[in-house]
Amino acid sequence: MRRIRPRRSPAVPLILLSWAGAAAVVTLWWQNTPNVVGNAEWLVGGGRLTGLLSGYSIALVVLLMARVPALERRVGSDRVARWHAVAGRYTLCLIIAHIALIIWGYAVQARTSVVDQTVTVVTEYPDMIKATVGTGLLLLVGLISAGVVRRRMPYEAWYYLHLMTYAGVFLAFWHQLAAGAEFVADEVARIAWYVLYGSVTLAMVWFRVLVPVGLNLRHRMRVLAVVPEAPGMVSVVIGGRDLDRLGAEPGQFFRWRFLAPRLRWGSHPYSLSAPPQQERMRITVKAVGGHSTALATLEPGTRVWAEGPYGAMTTGRRSRSKVLMIAGGAGITPLRALFETLPGRGSDITLLYRARSMEDLALWDELQRIAEARGARLLYAVNGPDGARPEITSERLRSVLPDIDRHDVFLCGPPGLAEHAYAALREAGVPDRRIHHESFEM
Repeated sequence: MRRIRPRRSPAVPLILLSWAGAAAVVTLWWQNTPNVVGNAEWLVGGGRLTGLLSGYSIALVVLLMARVPALERRVGSDRVARWHAVAGRYTLCLIIAHIALIIWGYAVQARTSVVDQTVTVVTEYPDMIKATVGTGLLLLVGLISAGVVRRRMPYEAWYYLHLMTYAGVFLAFWHQLAAGAEFVADEVARIAWYVLYGSVTLAMVWFRVLVPVGLNLRHRMRVLAVVPEAPGMVSVVIGGRDLDRLGAEPGQFFRWRFLAPRLRWGSHPYSLSAPPQQERMRITVKAVGGHSTALATLEPGTRVWAEGPYGAMTTGRRSRSKVLMIAGGAGITPLRALFETLPGRGSDITLLYRARSMEDLALWDELQRIAEARGARLLYAVNGPDGARPEITSERLRSVLPDIDRHDVFLCGPPGLAEHAYAALREAGVPDRRIHHESFEM
């Protein structure tokens, strides 16, 4: 079995680096903390430590929003989004702990009530009014990002409210340097904090603003055509200049903003459904929400604003010569592009397409032509006449591919299908590191 060297993910080194930064923050607190005596000093010390850690983790949370290519294309956008969500929750907990401990400790030292001490801290300490407003914004963003609230909000409303994170971070930053004991007395620590936040700000401005502006001015994309592919699914053909120089790989996606009524305020991720050509690209989208449904009404000539390419589900993940691809519904989009371009013998490539009916097998004619041209295997699984669903099980996978444990697997589809297929693949003996999946539920 020929082994292909996969592209290395920087995930582990980045995680270790982030923990090393946290250790440096704890060391800074330790060096600036004298012997602790009494409950008040313990409370204040804990408040200082949680304040430092929350300030550090805020910088990491913002960095994970910056769409840095090394993260988005190598680690995977869905994984980065999960890191951002988890880091955000830990940060909010640290912020709340910092506020509670520091005010409680100061109240014990001053022998006053927590309410009186809160008023004193907010009104008399340097930059604390700005910090209070900023903290309120950060807590509000955390509230609307909670699953039970987020699911009830339109995506566009959540997205624009989420941008208040930047204002909250800016307002809360200054009190760290003005009131933080570690920074008031230590110029090196103060410079390091400026460098940390300055670097994150530069990354944010560069990758979220300047790079997209340059990309769209250079390539000038517009809608060429909208083509129905299956019930509730259309392909949008996008034209532009030198699109083959975007560096997009099959399996990747862009975040698309169509400058048309009902669509211009939303930016959504859709995968390329064919390899990019010099003057055209194509996405294929299933109508599952307001934005995706409205794509069917796009008129030729509509201007397009794109950001990307993003995504790590590319040929670089492959480590074995034999590959199985499992697609469900709109998940066929990135896998169709991979099916055409994945290097290797066609007989080593298998695509299994799961859909409700034959009519729902979007791009089926194209897939058949690709399979015939390269000698690859193309299989489908659709519901029976009585609506019975053919489940993807380990036994069925082994019957189709007896050596499935020697395959790489690319998996893309609705969450339910992805979860069942993943469980079946693991039961069939496919290692977790060779199951490549990327979700757009971000």
